[in-house]
Amino acid sequence: MSPREHLVFITGRMAKARLEKVAATLPPERFAWSIADAGVKVAALMTEEIIRRRVTIPEGATRIVLPGRCRANPEALAAHFGLPVERGPDEIVDLPAYLGLAGRIVDLSRHDLRIFSEIVDASKMTPDQILAKGLDLARRGADVIDLGGLPDTEFPHLEECVRLLKGAGLKVSVDSFSLDELTRGAKAGADFLLSLNEDTLDLAFETDSVPVLVPVRPDDLASLDRAIERMEKAGRPYMADPILEPIHFGFVESITRYHQTRQRWPNSEMMMGTGNLTELTEADSLGITALLVGMCSELAIRNVLIVQVSNHTRRTVEEHDAARRVMFAAKADSALPKGYGRSLLALHDKRPYVQTPDEIAAQAAEVRDPNYRVAVAEDGVHIYNRDVHKVGTDAMAFFPDLNVAEDGAHAFYLGGELTKAETAWRLGKRYVQDEALVWGAAADAEIEDTTAFKKAGHTKHSGPDRAPIPEADAGQPETVAQKAAPAADAVSEAPAVPGARIVCGKLVPAGEA
Repeated sequence: MSPREHLVFITGRMAKARLEKVAATLPPERFAWSIADAGVKVAALMTEEIIRRRVTIPEGATRIVLPGRCRANPEALAAHFGLPVERGPDEIVDLPAYLGLAGRIVDLSRHDLRIFSEIVDASKMTPDQILAKGLDLARRGADVIDLGGLPDTEFPHLEECVRLLKGAGLKVSVDSFSLDELTRGAKAGADFLLSLNEDTLDLAFETDSVPVLVPVRPDDLASLDRAIERMEKAGRPYMADPILEPIHFGFVESITRYHQTRQRWPNSEMMMGTGNLTELTEADSLGITALLVGMCSELAIRNVLIVQVSNHTRRTVEEHDAARRVMFAAKADSALPKGYGRSLLALHDKRPYVQTPDEIAAQAAEVRDPNYRVAVAEDGVHIYNRDVHKVGTDAMAFFPDLNVAEDGAHAFYLGGELTKAETAWRLGKRYVQDEALVWGAAADAEIEDTTAFKKAGHTKHSGPDRAPIPEADAGQPETVAQKAAPAADAVSEAPAVPGARIVCGKLVPAGEA
């Protein structure tokens, strides 16, 4: 058994009680802990200088955990204290999961699914436009740039485009119904050809390009079997794609064909073209993508062809990239795809509310300044300062109570924040004042310097670019008695089976991964 760690959580006064409550749920056989009050009310306003001057680390500590929004430099503090220092989660309620108490360590750096991203109108674009598009798709997560040919549309610059993309270090496939275009693409150096059937399969033996095999007709699975058998006998590489069809036009039967193909050819490389679902279903594409990539994970399909034509699929590369990482991690853990981050949750969050109404009320009672704080709980949007604490569900209805009619800049700021908070409450998303809502793979996340404060905006607060003024009576670190948490506050339940553990809500017997 590994020795028990002694964690030191550095925080501010207002978060201390909540931190104690969550820390008390940590298993005492794994963690001892202390809480260091850095002498500021709001932990996010702690600086390296404040922490160095006001925090004393107790003897026996093994590592130090900063609040997620603290803008101090962990490396600089580690050099000062002589102990590992790390930035913890933004929200206290996420601390147990951060410490690995969810039964596994989440690693989303790996995947086994190759993304072919099609440029559907490549024949109408210039070579420079195609190169720029290809580089952008690769930046977003595509592994292969697919040049799509259009019926009855000449593609005279096909060879030039293949060479340009290859010269930029990109993998290239050519997707066309024209055998002539496939031949030209192969001779120019294309890595893959989409798609060949048993009637056009001779081309696969005339080039080094890897063919993607399809049935002559979607419902003619036997023709795909014959093409596969020919490639197997020749010992040539290939992929098999039974063709995914749209809903009400053979979708369920096509899924069955993927399953049948995998059963008949357990070691074959396979491909699924997901565009017939994402493009041809007017529903948010992220959930559809997660489902299809989950099917690929179960069937060991390691290639997907994706397409983005409709506006509602504008993030399809990022969505497939996020889904393949989540599904790979869950499969490696023999687990459900739950608890692997928020990338596949765009509209709703699993734990949207990080404080209860009572906790917000207790925090509001401690405020002694006129600066407005905004928070969201199950009962609605809260806004409070030393003079007022209002709760509601309509952002604009707060205006008469906020005394900002003569302060346009502040009213503008509060209107924006309250509207964002209302949106979060209505959708069941997490809200953090002065932070953008998190939309998972559906939108780019803001890139921020976690060691620097944000610049002050038009708000009625001290502004994060000003040095925070710590209270004179800053507390010293203290070890709170580690009592067992009440059942209602428990973060996770112990499995009833001895030696078993819960992995993403699934009971896993002892000894299993």
